[in-house]
Amino acid sequence: MGSFSCGGFGLFCDAKPSVVKNNPIQELLRYVPTPLRNKYILALTLFFAWMVFIDKHDILTQFQLQRTVKQLEEEKDMYSQQIEQVEQDRLDLEVNKEKIAREKYFMKKPGEDVFIIVDEDNQ
Repeated sequence: MGSFSCGGFGLFCDAKPSVVKNNPIQELLRYVPTPLRNKYILALTLFFAWMVFIDKHDILTQFQLQRTVKQLEEEKDMYSQQIEQVEQDRLDLEVNKEKIAREKYFMKKPGEDVFIIVDEDNQ
């Protein structure tokens, strides 16, 4: 008498089955919010967590790479400006050799006296 039969698949049976022991996992699932029980949402959540924290190209690495690229571009601009300045200085040197030699290196021709005037307000 422990078992019962309702015929067919037992879909429309009025007899009560014997006591079914609850699965401990099902007990715990009752405490999980309903949207998190959906396998698609769970799969998307796991995929998102994988992409953000674990993957080789995770978001933290992308931020670091973006910061490095920005820093390198700034250095490139700085060096380009320095190159332009040096090119301008080189052209000035070719045109005004005597002027640069006198002003920067305090050179003089034989028999000349050089007077250096220092502006105290600027120093």
